[in-house]
Amino acid sequence: MATFLYRLGRLAFRRRRVVVMLWVAVLAAIGIGAMSAPGTSSGALSVPGTQSQKAIDLLQKEFPQASADGATARVVFEAPSGQKLTSAANKAEVESLVAKLEKSPQVSGVSDPFSSGLVSKSGSIAYAQVSYKVAEADVSGAAHAVQTDVVQQGEKAGLKVSLGGNAVKDKAASKVAELIGVGVAAIVLVITFGSMIAAGLPLLTAILGVAAAVLSVTLATHFFDLDSSSTTLALMLGLAVAIDYALFIVSRYRNEIRDGHEPEEACGRAVGTAGSAVVFAGLTVIVALSGLSVIGIAALTSMGLASAFAVAVAVVIALTLLPALLGFAGMRIMKGKLHTRRMKALERGEGESMGVRWAKFVTRNPLKVLAVAVAGLAVLAIPAMSLQMALNDDSGKPPGSTQRIAYDTLSKGFGPGFNGPLTVVVDARDSDSPKVAAQDAYTMLSKLDDVAAVRPPSFNEAGDVALIGAVPKSAATSEATKDLVGEIRGHGTALHQDTGADLMVTGLTAVNIDVSTKLSDALVPYLAIVVGLALVLLLLVFRSIVIPLKAALGFLLSVVSTLGVLVAVFQWGWLKDLFGVDQTGPIVSLLPILLVGVVFGLAMDYEVFLVSRMREEYVHGAEPTQAIVLGFRHSGRVVTAAAVIMVSVFSGFLLDDAALIKSIGLGLATAVFLDAFVVRMTIVPAVMALLGHRSWTLPKWLDRVLPNVDVEGEKLRHALEAEPTDSAPEPVLAGVAAGVHAGSDGHGAPQSFTGVHTPDAPDTPAPAQRTPGKARGLSRFKQRLARGGDATAPADSTESEEPARRRLLKNPMRRS
Repeated sequence: MATFLYRLGRLAFRRRRVVVMLWVAVLAAIGIGAMSAPGTSSGALSVPGTQSQKAIDLLQKEFPQASADGATARVVFEAPSGQKLTSAANKAEVESLVAKLEKSPQVSGVSDPFSSGLVSKSGSIAYAQVSYKVAEADVSGAAHAVQTDVVQQGEKAGLKVSLGGNAVKDKAASKVAELIGVGVAAIVLVITFGSMIAAGLPLLTAILGVAAAVLSVTLATHFFDLDSSSTTLALMLGLAVAIDYALFIVSRYRNEIRDGHEPEEACGRAVGTAGSAVVFAGLTVIVALSGLSVIGIAALTSMGLASAFAVAVAVVIALTLLPALLGFAGMRIMKGKLHTRRMKALERGEGESMGVRWAKFVTRNPLKVLAVAVAGLAVLAIPAMSLQMALNDDSGKPPGSTQRIAYDTLSKGFGPGFNGPLTVVVDARDSDSPKVAAQDAYTMLSKLDDVAAVRPPSFNEAGDVALIGAVPKSAATSEATKDLVGEIRGHGTALHQDTGADLMVTGLTAVNIDVSTKLSDALVPYLAIVVGLALVLLLLVFRSIVIPLKAALGFLLSVVSTLGVLVAVFQWGWLKDLFGVDQTGPIVSLLPILLVGVVFGLAMDYEVFLVSRMREEYVHGAEPTQAIVLGFRHSGRVVTAAAVIMVSVFSGFLLDDAALIKSIGLGLATAVFLDAFVVRMTIVPAVMALLGHRSWTLPKWLDRVLPNVDVEGEKLRHALEAEPTDSAPEPVLAGVAAGVHAGSDGHGAPQSFTGVHTPDAPDTPAPAQRTPGKARGLSRFKQRLARGGDATAPADSTESEEPARRRLLKNPMRRS
């Protein structure tokens, strides 16, 4: 793979104008197609096969007028202080508003508060239930406009009117988080490279990649129904990984330039080595995100596949468009006017970087460091034992929003259970006495302790399916309501035995409970599938059994610790004021499984970036401990920058008012921080230092079976070393010892991809055979660097290749 990517990098560098024009054409074509796309939807969650979904399907057939899967809204009215809604003036105003709602587009029915008994005992609060003929995603703008008009008209009359339910349009999401993420990424990149050009390339390619991915997802809505959250997650992840991948390749490109290679050659080597790591890092993310489709929830499937596509686009752009842009940048990418004195000293080979000092500290004290790190994560994981999950409802909306006001007003007037009513369906088509069965169900519901009110049964036209409404005493997301649904379903067995009728519980609350249960049950199988597939990929990359197992176990430890932090903040209320959490409650059911999918992919990114460089040094002859230190010397700064960017992007979501977005932001930021700095940069080197050579061992039979994907570029190195050499000796770069190449920090390292003569080489070697007319420019380039002259190559200059070199790169195992 390294050899193929080497050729691809050089080709993109050489044909940079063609590559850029092709990407511009692709973006334009996708953009034109996306302009006419219907766009994503925000459909409600549904899980085929669950009892709540079966009941909805039955209601659609037997009660078509009820629009069982249609959107609903609750319009809540509150009288001015000291007044009642039952007064003549207030009652007339409410009835006028209800009449306006009945005339709204797409409405199938509106319950009048006064005739339906939907007025509180105090008489100051009432609500009207509005049912729509269409699903949540299809509620039109005209229908939303009527909702807004009702609120404004009621407030003019002195009433407090608020809206709740899934038919109410959410306030447009703020883009502050993305802007903060991009801003912090720019600062981190400038600090990392000390160059505006080097910092700008990752940002430019990331923005173009995200644009291509999001437009492609929008274009796909011509053919598929995709959830609106698909583009949000694709945008967030696509931006983060695209910056990381470009950062890794640009960093390696600059290292190769420092080693004395011409820009085109440096680009080929950077893409051949760092690009191989990017490919496999991207594959692990794609596997993890695509695995969300096995859960069986359409919204998660669309989110996972859209995000996986965004990551794939980021990989392709890093391997094609980025080398082309490096061709335009040329040697200007090395101009670091923003370097600090310390960075300049490190490039001169003076002192050691923080990453190197940390790696040496860990490898000197591996057991102590390992014990402290594991113990710290274990302490953070303790609260995860109390994890409770539920789907988000209007109680999680931002304070001051109309949905949150409606929720709180209903809870004050009727009790929290009125925000989560249950719909009980009695299917008596196989019963001898449907009315008796429905009455038995009604009696049973009336006797349950946690039921606040029960509405008498109503039958379909055939008289064999009954609908009963039940209002819990507890909030919709509480464990008490979850237990109540289970208790009602438990009584359904006895009802079937006595009457032959089936009892089912549905409604938004029951659907949410079923979805949460489905997600909880799917978490372990999903982990097994994703981790199993990723272990195979890492086995191919590192040709080691220990390293993939260590990577997976470290990831599990970081995820459990993150869940502990989420429980402590959002469920227990620790530091809730610091994070702006106004009330505690269960963790959103989607979050743990989404956290696993997203963070596993990102964690494997850091594993591949850091450990692949260690393996490269180990394969090239370094001792295990030395390979760890050299891996940190070359990749530690890049991984640190990538992790800081990720944490910043995700932390920006803490500024959102919604509890759901806050929990996602805190969860992803915490997971990335723990995995990058505690697991990958502390536990991983400590374990590898303890195991030594055993970290890289592989059973002989498995070694023969596994294909060698050559991520570390060993075949590429042999192919390049087999090239004909120049007739003139190649001077060593200033500040770099003979036989040693300058790394990312300017320190000496075992010779790798340098082409620099070793001390035992003769001073005036015999002239090498050359193909007539095929002069190489690398020697002259190094001589210019050694003399301190201008090393900047023309932006459009190309390097001719010898036929023998081409044959070697096509088949690196050939030797003359």
